[in-house]
Amino acid sequence: MGLIQNIYQSLPSCLQNVGISAFGYIWRKRRFGGIFEQQLKGFKERETYNADQWLNYQNAELSKLLKHAEETVPFYRERFKQAGVGSISSVTTETLSRIPFLEKDDLRKFAQSSLLSSQLERGGKFFASSGSTGTPTQILFSHSMHQRWSAGFETRIRHWAGLSRYSSRGMIGGRRVVPEGDSKPPFYRYNIFEKQVYFSAYHISASNAMDYLRGIQNHGVEYMTGYAMSNFFLARFFQEKGLEAPTLKAVITSSEKLTPEMRKTLEQVYHCKSYDSWSGLESCGLVSECEFGSLHISPDIGIVEILDENGRQVKPGEVGEVVCTGLLNFDQPLIRYRIGDVMRLGRGTCSCERNMPIIEEIVGRVEDTVIGLDGREMVRFHGIFIDLPNLIEGQIVQHTLDSFEIKIVTNGNWTGNEEERIRKRMSSQLGQIELKINEVPKILRNQNGKFQAVISKVKRLN
Repeated sequence: MGLIQNIYQSLPSCLQNVGISAFGYIWRKRRFGGIFEQQLKGFKERETYNADQWLNYQNAELSKLLKHAEETVPFYRERFKQAGVGSISSVTTETLSRIPFLEKDDLRKFAQSSLLSSQLERGGKFFASSGSTGTPTQILFSHSMHQRWSAGFETRIRHWAGLSRYSSRGMIGGRRVVPEGDSKPPFYRYNIFEKQVYFSAYHISASNAMDYLRGIQNHGVEYMTGYAMSNFFLARFFQEKGLEAPTLKAVITSSEKLTPEMRKTLEQVYHCKSYDSWSGLESCGLVSECEFGSLHISPDIGIVEILDENGRQVKPGEVGEVVCTGLLNFDQPLIRYRIGDVMRLGRGTCSCERNMPIIEEIVGRVEDTVIGLDGREMVRFHGIFIDLPNLIEGQIVQHTLDSFEIKIVTNGNWTGNEEERIRKRMSSQLGQIELKINEVPKILRNQNGKFQAVISKVKRLN
């Protein structure tokens, strides 16, 4: 992958578009071929289920998953035995708490070994999480798993927003489509096979806003998607510069909390409704916003528990830790996985009449905004900590416009080569900066046990 990336970075932007389109063609076949249409039909039909039908469905799928895990996944065979779970066939959604949590450290250590089934589906490929706070997790997707997940995403996210996979989209995500921190426009690349304009998340500024707007206009973008904060930054720059954006069908955000201020700005700029959603690379749970504005858990993607500090299910209106049991991935089952997010359980029913649990709020993590010397704004530092085997976790601190510190916790075997990788990645994202990397015994947590991945002491000048 490193060689391909190096070749890509050396190409002119027109050939980078060709490369991204070729990748898009392969990616489209992987996600939307095979069993996709069959799965899509199933997801649509289940939206009419009543509460009893959902309970029966989840218990049947859970029984299959647990039996498969006990028989074919070494990690769970040993874990169930050690925990004294007893007969797996007797475990239901009501008694799932008999099974211990799967921690992120477990996934990091055993993702490519004992957490894998001995009966793998065809076309398996590992994908890494963003690595925004430390060593990323590795998730195995078979072709069929990708198609199951894509059908759920299509049904519960795009369809609910009045869109489909054929709609032209503008995406702001973590891929380095524009390689260097000081690159010149255009700050986007085009994937012709998926009608996708992929915008750089790392060049959003007042001076670059017109280039982003041209990308939206020239490629007939129907909806914007990707990082919530980055989409908000871009829309706010359009507003501040007096740039008239075209009317879109929707804005669908992910990765960060979509605040009321963000919704208001996105809807004023694009003259459409914005939709919040939550999932993650692990694909073991999905929360998405319906056309009536309610956030629903998809019970056929995964069993989502929202637990208090004692491990008990919270009551409606209360905030709790999210624990997921994925129902789609049998190659690498995630059972009672502590995904690290926080939500507030909702009350009542929704006007959409879908009997799918409601989330009142995706509490999530709100990170500080990093402001570059040229006024660009960003929050997500995708890939800074990827492929650093001796890193446990890291935190980025901005002291001034061009002065940064990274606090790292390591396993004691940290190397100069790993440090140099971080330095190159930071300069690629931010240009020339002063950077100190300090090894620390631990990173301070807040009350919910998390730490802030990005801290900036620089305030935005309005």
